[in-house]
Amino acid sequence: MSSAPIGIFDSGIGGLTIYHELVKMLPKEQFIYLADSNHAPYGERPPEDIERFSFVNSQFLIDKGCKLIVVACNTATTIAVKKLRQSFQVPFIGIEPAIKPAALQSSRKKVGVLATRGTLNSTLFQETYQRFGQDVETTIQVGKGLVELIEAGKKNSVEMTALLQKHLQPMIDNEVDYIVLGCTHYPFLKDQIQELTPKDVEIIDSGEAVARQTKSILKSHNLLNHSEKEKDQFYINGNPTVMNSILKEVLNIDAEVTPL
Repeated sequence: MSSAPIGIFDSGIGGLTIYHELVKMLPKEQFIYLADSNHAPYGERPPEDIERFSFVNSQFLIDKGCKLIVVACNTATTIAVKKLRQSFQVPFIGIEPAIKPAALQSSRKKVGVLATRGTLNSTLFQETYQRFGQDVETTIQVGKGLVELIEAGKKNSVEMTALLQKHLQPMIDNEVDYIVLGCTHYPFLKDQIQELTPKDVEIIDSGEAVARQTKSILKSHNLLNHSEKEKDQFYINGNPTVMNSILKEVLNIDAEVTPL
């Protein structure tokens, strides 16, 4: 079982930011990535839909023989990961916004959170915020429209710049020194966000923490791969064009994307 692949799913291509961190930390592991782009973004959908999509995605990856599944979507984690763990035998790794490190490291005690509506409205986010966000002044912003533009291949468009400026302005006005990216799509916009905010603003996401947790769980379950790495696989139920370009131009990976 240790030589089996690790599964990753997201509502689209955003989870490739998590995949990128996983590959850096676990270079010997094979990964199978599933982009559920037909249903993106999850953050604007009702919880029962998100739960159903998450079960379908997980079953697909388990049918591919995955030994562990990373839910590379904040909204799917908050809505479905508990039930997924109860329903399947393999370990599941979820994601939550990096509020804790932002709150602990902020010198001004002013933090911004950019996330989808589904994540911000979830019980898990509220619990995390109650635990770690009470000692900081937090500017919370729904990143409405950002995922759709990324999925449409308009990451560097005029529309994206205008939308980011609108979403970030309340944080800039409040003089935050940390911005938490609470959606796995948003790290693709990190450079643009940095350009639109003061130079001393730190932008953080959950990618590295997820990779560390994945490695820890693999170790504790004796599932680390010691065989030769197999080729990673990428599946998408939408248009593969944008995913191909992200893999090649952003992640420098020459891979074949299989449409479903």
